[in-house]
Amino acid sequence: MKRFIESNDRMQGTLFPEYLEDYVAEDNPVRVVDVFVEHLDLGKLGFYRAEPAITGRPSYHPSILLKLYIYGYLNRIQSSRRLEKETQRNVELMWLLGRLTPDFKTIARFRKENGKAIRKVCSQFVFLCRQLNLFSEAMVAIDGSKFKAVNNRDRNYTANKVARRREQIETSIGRYLSALETADLLEPDIAEAKTERLQEKITKLKQQMEQLDSIEIQLQETPDKQISLTDPDARSMATSGRGTGMVGYNVQVAVDTKHHLIVGHDRNQLTNMAKQARDAMAATELHVVADRGYFSSLEILKCQEAGITPTMPKPATSGAKADGRFGRDHFVYHPEQNEYSCPAGERLKWRYSRIEGNLTMHRYWSSACQQCALKAKCTPSKNRRVGRWEHEEVLEAMQKRLDQSPEACGYADRPLNILLAP
Repeated sequence: MKRFIESNDRMQGTLFPEYLEDYVAEDNPVRVVDVFVEHLDLGKLGFYRAEPAITGRPSYHPSILLKLYIYGYLNRIQSSRRLEKETQRNVELMWLLGRLTPDFKTIARFRKENGKAIRKVCSQFVFLCRQLNLFSEAMVAIDGSKFKAVNNRDRNYTANKVARRREQIETSIGRYLSALETADLLEPDIAEAKTERLQEKITKLKQQMEQLDSIEIQLQETPDKQISLTDPDARSMATSGRGTGMVGYNVQVAVDTKHHLIVGHDRNQLTNMAKQARDAMAATELHVVADRGYFSSLEILKCQEAGITPTMPKPATSGAKADGRFGRDHFVYHPEQNEYSCPAGERLKWRYSRIEGNLTMHRYWSSACQQCALKAKCTPSKNRRVGRWEHEEVLEAMQKRLDQSPEACGYADRPLNILLAP
């Protein structure tokens, strides 16, 4: 094959074999993993078997398995079996683990036994980033991300799933009973064997029916009417694919906007996540951006009271704008008079206050709406009424920040994409 780059002969021996070190570049991320894990006090962090047993078969040092776990996390290799294969063919892992090849059961057991210790390693990594001044900008983006659970979809139950499964079992039992009736027409030895086999299937289906009855009782006692048998905390969630879904966790993640580092993760609300991020970064002040899915008046107020500055767009839910009429932003509030002015120049005066959805709301309207020339563009009702939350100034200040910093919209709309960007 002339005029082509020629490969080496597989049977060609080499006088001086290459070192594994030659295959891993100086800037390869596995070197960071190696140095980071080597400087951890695994015994203090609570890793199981950090000290070798006096008797028995030697085990893998936790640092080896932790390096493998972190490498799998960074390269999106979650399966223990896949990690086992990678140790046998992946040059980076050969270098990182010193050619050790733990089997998948050892890898799975390491994860199971050291869950709390691994979480402490995450805290140590955040502490290291803080020492390196990687959190110099006190600004994080918060968003949710779906993580698949071990729980299979068939082991997740809702009221509808139980009803469908019960219907399927009843249909199967009916089909087997019908087959039993026709079995008598066969020869005696064949009929006996078939009858025994069908009876076993019917017995199993009846046991499944009893299990469904038990699950249905448990469903009534759960707040969200959903049960996962393998991972109790996992929930069935819709995905982007039409008619598809997954059983998993919707984890909230706080990401540093400068270096794209995860500084906190949980399954709680905006304020709790923001506080975790502030504590992890050891920041006295913190700016948080999120998408409109996190918009909650009370959560925004809690952030403000905690010294955290939130920025997020407000959901567009104006029915008036959708119908081509004046939206809420066409009405200007005057704090000195506690009144609103409308596009026609009329004043909407305060009328009353009441509690609506745990919020104290004030209501304003004008008596001049009936004679207004712009009424058709404003409201089909007798008066155009405007509601105002008692802490509306907090939301107005946030909207002003968003208007003055358009770049924050990019973080607010796609915070987790920032993490994945090169």
